[in-house]
Amino acid sequence: MKIHTVGEVMTSDVVRAGPMTPFREVVRLLDRHRISGVPVVDHDDKVLGVISGTDLMREQARRTGAEEGRIATAEHLMSTPAVTVHPEQPVADAARVMERRGIERLPVVDEEDRLIGIATRRDLLRVFLRTDADIRREVIDDVLVGALGLAPDGVAVLVRDGLVTLTGPVERRSDVPKAIRAVWRLEGVSGMVNGLTHRVDDGPLPARQPPEQRADRTHPGADRP
Repeated sequence: MKIHTVGEVMTSDVVRAGPMTPFREVVRLLDRHRISGVPVVDHDDKVLGVISGTDLMREQARRTGAEEGRIATAEHLMSTPAVTVHPEQPVADAARVMERRGIERLPVVDEEDRLIGIATRRDLLRVFLRTDADIRREVIDDVLVGALGLAPDGVAVLVRDGLVTLTGPVERRSDVPKAIRAVWRLEGVSGMVNGLTHRVDDGPLPARQPPEQRADRTHPGADRP
């Protein structure tokens, strides 16, 4: 079952700023490249922080007449510490980080924390643009054949707009939830309709009832009413 990683969807050509990049130059970078933020890196390409459009607006609103002579630079504007990801991390994990932190982009760093790419929300969402045919092929190859050991045509698979419908028999009752979980883990799946049946019920056996207590016939009076 293929799990897409950040390294597969990230943008490698990263627009970046240095700690001493002036405020106006950062604004130009965002405008020229039509982006919402840039990572700030040191001389060794290690990420120091991230500047977003929000950071720039906050700086502009904070400025007073007394500060007109001060030139704001990237190191004063950036948000720190930078939230980063590694290229081998699953796309789903990166998406959860973005959602939890409320950020739009994640610098991607190598094992030495050097900047190698940038992952935006748009990049991460790209995995959900898979065609229905691609999803159907993965359901058959990885779930039905690979995980359950079924014949490729043993279960009918219909995919429409990412909604997967499975219809037909699997071998064991326990295979049904296994198939459902596996399909939901596939990237690009937006929903699941379960029409699976089973040939063998391998569910848990009913709990054994405790044997009725028998009267101790050796006890005096055991036979008396």
